[in-house]
Amino acid sequence: MNYTYRIYPNVVQQTELRSWLETCRGVYNYALRELKDWIASRKCSVDRCSLEKEYIIPADKPFPSHRQQNNLPKAKKQFPHLGKVHSQVLQTTIRRLHDTWEVFQKRGHGFPRFKKFGQFKSFVFPQFKHNPINGFTIKLPKIGEVPINLHRPIPNGFKVKQVRVLSRVRGTQWYVVVTIESDISVPDAPVRGRAIGIDLGLERFLTASDGSFQERPKFFKSMQRKLKLLQRRAARKQKGSQNWEKAQVEVARMHHRIANRRKDFHLKTAHQLCDQAQTIFAEDLNVTGLTRAMLRKDCVDAAFGQFLSLTEWVCSKRGVYFAKVNPNGTSQTCPNCLATVSKGLEVREHHCPECGYRTHRDRAAAEMVLDRGLENLVSQGLWGTETACQVGLSGVYDLDKSRGARIPNREVGKPAL
Repeated sequence: MNYTYRIYPNVVQQTELRSWLETCRGVYNYALRELKDWIASRKCSVDRCSLEKEYIIPADKPFPSHRQQNNLPKAKKQFPHLGKVHSQVLQTTIRRLHDTWEVFQKRGHGFPRFKKFGQFKSFVFPQFKHNPINGFTIKLPKIGEVPINLHRPIPNGFKVKQVRVLSRVRGTQWYVVVTIESDISVPDAPVRGRAIGIDLGLERFLTASDGSFQERPKFFKSMQRKLKLLQRRAARKQKGSQNWEKAQVEVARMHHRIANRRKDFHLKTAHQLCDQAQTIFAEDLNVTGLTRAMLRKDCVDAAFGQFLSLTEWVCSKRGVYFAKVNPNGTSQTCPNCLATVSKGLEVREHHCPECGYRTHRDRAAAEMVLDRGLENLVSQGLWGTETACQVGLSGVYDLDKSRGARIPNREVGKPAL
C-alpha cells in the first residue's frame, strides 16, 4: 500500500535532491548505452556485417543484466561524484532500467529510452532499518530530516518498506511515496450484494445501470484559456533566462493543478460507486485507441484509463468486487430482448423496435454491461444465492431507487406503449 505525502525541503536539500536526480539520470543512460551496444553487436549475421561501423563485443560477454550493479563500486573510483548519492539509490536506478526492459520483452513495444535533462523525476530508497517518519519530519539517508505534511498517519501494524522521492512542477514541489506493508493477508473481494454496470462516455462521464449518471467536468477545457495565456507569456521570454524559467514553472503548476482536480474527481466518483453497490462491472475499453481518434482531446481530458485503474484500486481497498467485460456492441444491443439495434453516435436514445424498450443510450449500454458481467460470473460459478435476488426479482427496483440516491442525477427508463 502506498501513501503520498508532500515534503518541504530547504534550499540546500532541494539542490542536493536535484543533483541526485541528475546523477541517477546519468547512471540510467550509461547502463542503457551498454545494453544497446550489446544488442547492436549481435544484430546481424556473421556474413552480413555492416560496411560502415560495427559494435565489436566479445561473444562470451554476457548480457548486461542486473550484474551492472556490481560495477558501481569501480565506477565510483573513476567518477567520485557517484559517491555522493546513496548506494542503494543507484542500485535501484539500474534495477528500474531492467524492469523496463523485461516489460518491453513481454509486450513487444516500449523500448527503454534515454532520459533528457529534467525527465528523470524520482529515485527510491529501497529499505529502512527503522521508521523514517518521526512526528512531522521524515529522515532520508544523506539528505537529513525533511518536514512532511503527514495528513494521515501510518496505520497500526504497518511498517515502512521503501520511500520514493518525487519531483513535480519542474523541481519546485516535492513528494514522497511511502510504501507500507503488514503481515496481514487480505483476501480477494467476494461477489456479493447489489450489482451494477457502468458505461463511460463524453456526453455523460458515467452512467449506471440503475439510471444514475454523472456529468463530465471539462478540466482541461475549462482552464485552457488561462493555460494558453501562460504559455504565450513563456514563449516571449528569452530561453534559459530566469524569467523564462519562472514562466515555465507557472505553466507546469497549471498542468499539475488540472491533473490534481481530475484525479480528485475520479477518486470521489469511485467512492460513490462503492457506496452504491458491492459488485461493479465496467467496460474493458481500448484507452490507447480512444486517445488516437477524432475526439482524442476530450478522451484524454476525461482520462478513462486512470478512472478505471483508480476504481479498481478503491474497490479492492473497500472490499467491492470489480470486473471488466467485453465492450463490443454494448450500445448496439437491447438489454431487454438482446436484439441488435444499430444506431450512430448522434442518436442519444435507445428505442428497440422488437420489444419497444426506450431509454437513454448510455443507460442501455450500462444495463448490457451488467448483463454480460452477470453472465461471466454465472459461467465461472461465482454468482451465488446471496446475490441471486438482484437479477430482476420483485422489490429490487425499490432497492435500486433508495441506494442510487447517492449520485444526484438520475433517470428512469420506460418501455414504449
